Amino acid sequence: MSLDLALARALPRTGPALSPNALRKIVQDVAERTDEWLPRVRLAAGERWYERIRLAEDHEVWLISWLPGQSTGFHDHGGSRGAFLVALGELEELSLGGPEQGLLMRRVGPGTARAFGPDYLHDIRNTAAGPAVTLHAYSPPLSEMSRYELRAGGLVRTATEGSDQW
Repeated sequence: MSLDLALARALPRTGPALSPNALRKIVQDVAERTDEWLPRVRLAAGERWYERIRLAEDHEVWLISWLPGQSTGFHDHGGSRGAFLVALGELEELSLGGPEQGLLMRRVGPGTARAFGPDYLHDIRNTAAGPAVTLHAYSPPLSEMSRYELRAGGLVRTATEGSDQW
């Protein structure tokens, strides 16, 4: 077990969760300090590369790189609030709007931050020609995530993963 994982399991989760706007500010602040994260970026051909770069009692920050064609698939954040910022490149985010809106697609370009509440489900993908790098913050730190498939009737949960599986 990694030291980060052991520390995450030992941290109490009793404090109040940070708001989506507070998490947006965190990823914006981290993005401005490129010397803290840019040298750590790695690219992986098989799947997205990721590394947790900050862990506190009330939040965590992840660094993720994306090659063209890589995606998360539809997922939630186990009840955590979150925010992400595209630091380099461009991504596409898919989410479900209300019954009248259906599937929503947003292009998320460099410097753009998105924040969301604890019940948010989305799929992030790199449909661009080049790599992308993102910073993600979650509060409380992620303890589980569920994966979903988009079917004719909507999203259907297909799996739930604990933090020990990342």
